[in-house]
Amino acid sequence: MNKAMNTPIVDFVRRYAQQCTTRMHMPGHKGRGPLGCEELDITEIAGADELYEAEGIIAQSEANATQLFGTARTYYSTEGSSQCIRAMLHLALQMRPAKADRPVLLAARNAHKALLYAAALLDFDIQWLWPAPDAAGALCTCPVEPEALASALDELSAEGRTPFGVYLTSPDYLGFVQDVAGLSAVCHVHGLPLLVDNAHGAYLHFLKEGSRHPIQLGADLCCDSAHKTLPVLTGGAYLHLGPSVQADEAAVRNALALFGSTSPSYLILQSLDAANAVLADSFREKLDICRWRLGMLCRELDALRPGLALPLTGAHREPLKLTLDAAALGLSGQQLAQALRARGVECEYADPRYVVLMPSAESSAAEFACLQTALHAICGEAPAADVSVTADDPAAFAALTGALEAQPRRFTIREAVLAPQEMIPAAEAVGRICAAPAVSCPPAIPIVVSGETVPPEALPLFARYGIEKVAVVKE
Repeated sequence: MNKAMNTPIVDFVRRYAQQCTTRMHMPGHKGRGPLGCEELDITEIAGADELYEAEGIIAQSEANATQLFGTARTYYSTEGSSQCIRAMLHLALQMRPAKADRPVLLAARNAHKALLYAAALLDFDIQWLWPAPDAAGALCTCPVEPEALASALDELSAEGRTPFGVYLTSPDYLGFVQDVAGLSAVCHVHGLPLLVDNAHGAYLHFLKEGSRHPIQLGADLCCDSAHKTLPVLTGGAYLHLGPSVQADEAAVRNALALFGSTSPSYLILQSLDAANAVLADSFREKLDICRWRLGMLCRELDALRPGLALPLTGAHREPLKLTLDAAALGLSGQQLAQALRARGVECEYADPRYVVLMPSAESSAAEFACLQTALHAICGEAPAADVSVTADDPAAFAALTGALEAQPRRFTIREAVLAPQEMIPAAEAVGRICAAPAVSCPPAIPIVVSGETVPPEALPLFARYGIEKVAVVKE
């Protein structure tokens, strides 16, 4: 039996609510309102601690999370991984040599737009790692092999440029997992920190076969969206530091405060705090049951329609994300998502080819049964497999890569994001400077990023991913 973990934030707020204290402080609802949670929604009153100067109950709760995740230090965010991404980039910039040239980050291209906004705010450049031609073809995925990373770092060194870090997204939206251990080894040989956007993988530390969390695999800085895969309210996230990061406590909290509200949600803080008790108790067992149910479903789908479900196992696959290749049913991803919706199942993401379903340790047997029934029915009704219906076109991605790599940069990311801009039809954007990242959300991964000139090669991908308008710099 696991030892119960305390929940200092939850306990404090509940005691306060039970005291029926006259609330002559913010917020204005005074503990009453239509949602029913208002009595637990407080601000930084006496004893409640302060998120960015934590010394009391928040610091105690974060210490619990640090212990659970086996990190050097873990910090809370109530504003999602986006806040943590900006904070860890800020910390990485502070770790670089004092007299270094203009900062550049080496990053896999399938990064969330939060990276672009961080580059605009912190004013650094990005050198992109592109997928190999045989691995291209999906916006969400950008496999990076250790050898390719080493080669890219050597090329930058030959140009007299040293990045302040390497940035990866792993797992990605389609469930691909990078070789974090191998890539971190390359980074450390070159004396560079590895930063990982692990928004979709907070649960990876709690697998029965052992942790696959980036920090345990050698990453130096990492962010998790707790709310994506753990029993946490939307907006709850973690910033994790590995043992190599020597930033002092004030520097880390200041980095988070720089990008955070001065009014953090105590509802989300309680949710993160309460999750610690769940993670310390029954979470591993519930996660194992969820994985077993998901594996059974995948085996059924393989028998019904081979190729429909992407694998759950293997070094490069995430074990808790069901990614369906709708082409195996002769459908587009959006058509499959609509068929599921009509049967009472809402997916996480759908694009022209894939549908992503995200169960969790909290998914019930009844919910799995509903999903099973819906997929069996769709498999029985769908036409034969026809990959041409929604075929990915690696040549289109390769053409875009070549066009973007060949063009000179007229604007930095910061200059483009902050410049006066206008929205115009995508078809009219060719030759114009992209201002805001051209994305659909989800997955919020740009086809063209801020500061790049929109090439003709982007138009087929805009059409494929439903991007009808693009924000460009005013001329």
